[in-house]
Amino acid sequence: MTDQPRILILGTHNQKKRGELQELLHPLGWELKTLAEVDDPLEVEETGETFSANAALKATEQAKHLNAWVLGEDSGLCVDALGGKPGVYSARFSGEGATDEKNNLKLLAELSEVPLEKRGAYYLCHATLSDPQGTIRAEAVGTCRGRILQAASGSGGFGYDPLFEVPEYHQTFGQLAPAVKRAISHRSRAIRELVRTIQKLQI
Repeated sequence: MTDQPRILILGTHNQKKRGELQELLHPLGWELKTLAEVDDPLEVEETGETFSANAALKATEQAKHLNAWVLGEDSGLCVDALGGKPGVYSARFSGEGATDEKNNLKLLAELSEVPLEKRGAYYLCHATLSDPQGTIRAEAVGTCRGRILQAASGSGGFGYDPLFEVPEYHQTFGQLAPAVKRAISHRSRAIRELVRTIQKLQI
């Protein structure tokens, strides 16, 4: 009789994020589910002013509500020329009714006078693991540096991916093969670090 995998809830409805993380978490024996696959998930308000605070809210509040292990992560794009914006407001950068397309258009508009060599940016992800009691058991941060192009390129990924170029690869996150993106993305780096922490703690 084989051991049943433990359930880990990813504090998002985003199936693409699940796809990125499943392979990284598989060695730990977790079965990953998104909020779309559980009954009555909590709508956690992202009221934190930092990625760390929002990740903690998503993890601990949802964990207590569902009585389950929850991985909360908050990530976004920080653009040097904009003083780190959109940052924690990346998903709602263009205001109410924000979509990826609207956010990308707003970003391009705000950088319209900025030359390519000054369009440095980085993606940042803060990942937090909470036990069913709402106690944070592990945290990790991952980043990936690049720059913002003057026009979108590629249809893969989501969010600002078609604008975010990794110069070493001469491709945007929207163009990179999924396996390459998994290897270098901010989210993957954060989760790999989180996995190491979980293994040390023997959770």
